[in-house]
Amino acid sequence: MILVEGSFRLPPERLAEAEAPIALVVAASRAEAGCIEYAYGADASDPGLFIVLEKWDSRAALDAHFASAHMKRWQETRAALGFHARAIRVHETGGGETI
Repeated sequence: MILVEGSFRLPPERLAEAEAPIALVVAASRAEAGCIEYAYGADASDPGLFIVLEKWDSRAALDAHFASAHMKRWQETRAALGFHARAIRVHETGGGETI
């Protein structure tokens, strides 16, 4: 399994404008082959900070995700919204353990 975790920022004054594009990219990503989990979460105490959590069944599925048309649209949209401070880490796991 591939785990993607990290964060990004959007200007707080653009958050309302970002809601619909975020909902679209999350829904499209969740529908992709190999997607186990895909979520962006707004930090409750730091407006504009989003936490990213993704789980993919393989690196090939993740690579296909990054090459998808909806991700290309999201990259263009997020740049126009003032997206910045992206910090993403990719980890390969053995599936993990529930604790």
